[in-house]
Amino acid sequence: MTLQATVSMSWVDAVLAEAERQGVGRGRLLAQAGIAPEELQQERWPIDHITRLWHAAVACTQDAGFGLAAGSRAGPDNFNVVGELLRASATLREAIAAVQKYQRLISDGGRFQMVAGARASWLIYHPRQGTLAFSPHQVEAVLATVLAFVRNALGQRPGAGVRPLQVQFSQPRVGPLAGYREVFACPLAFEQAFNGLLLDNAVLDAPLPHADPHRARAHQREAAAHLAGLSQGGALAQELRAWMAAALASRVPTRAEAAAALGVSERTLARRLRAQGISFAELLDGVRRDAALQAVGQTTRPLADIGQALGFAEPAVFWRAFKRWSGSTPAAWRAAQRADRQP
Repeated sequence: MTLQATVSMSWVDAVLAEAERQGVGRGRLLAQAGIAPEELQQERWPIDHITRLWHAAVACTQDAGFGLAAGSRAGPDNFNVVGELLRASATLREAIAAVQKYQRLISDGGRFQMVAGARASWLIYHPRQGTLAFSPHQVEAVLATVLAFVRNALGQRPGAGVRPLQVQFSQPRVGPLAGYREVFACPLAFEQAFNGLLLDNAVLDAPLPHADPHRARAHQREAAAHLAGLSQGGALAQELRAWMAAALASRVPTRAEAAAALGVSERTLARRLRAQGISFAELLDGVRRDAALQAVGQTTRPLADIGQALGFAEPAVFWRAFKRWSGSTPAAWRAAQRADRQP
């Protein structure tokens, strides 16, 4: 089993903000997704978390164009330091190269590929989902966000300015065609070989109005430092949590299995965890907590069955753990979550 991709909270905030604009508070949205509010304090989420959030947002808002709306309103703030680097880049082509290099700071749940042509170039997005299938709205949001950034970088107002020559999706259309036309204003195709935007080379290579080589170099150093820190620090905890969550569907994961997933010895994993002040047992406890809160709040499975599936041999042991995690009994938590999901 491989480690799962993760996503920064700045991208999570884009989903929460669009849901709030449509009248769905974050408490209701998180409850629908089966995600504990405490998870908002994390620096990054497993990709499956935000996939559940996307599904919940569409279910709560009943908006077939939710991904397009969220992506169109995304701005540099949703790209953290990468957003600042993009704005200071000399050209859009240089900015896209920076995204490819530092994309993990936003999310490693996908990658961008540039395929250059004589007059135009394809910017292709390859999703990398976790154990859950991506919501099609996630992919639509990514392409809408790319176009929103292009227009922002060129100093154009949202919804106007440069148009792609073509936009295509590998998935079927999920919303009204008028919504796609309003966002992209170009020929569209669905159920194609890949997801991408075709951009005129003249647009890609034109100087950007906010280009600043000094700021670009400074932001590049900052991004490189963040990327190094992500690789060496918090990423280990986030990736282990994501792997544990996937493994927990069939068994309680062990430290030896985690080491094998990372491709290191159990001794090396233990040393890395100690160096970062991380406890394997505490990480696993947190993952079991999240799984328990979701299963109890979002399903009708018997509570004893949930406890047994999470590795608790006796119902009483599960009850005590659940009370420690949530401050309430499983039955009380289930009742409260059902009440929160009411409009």
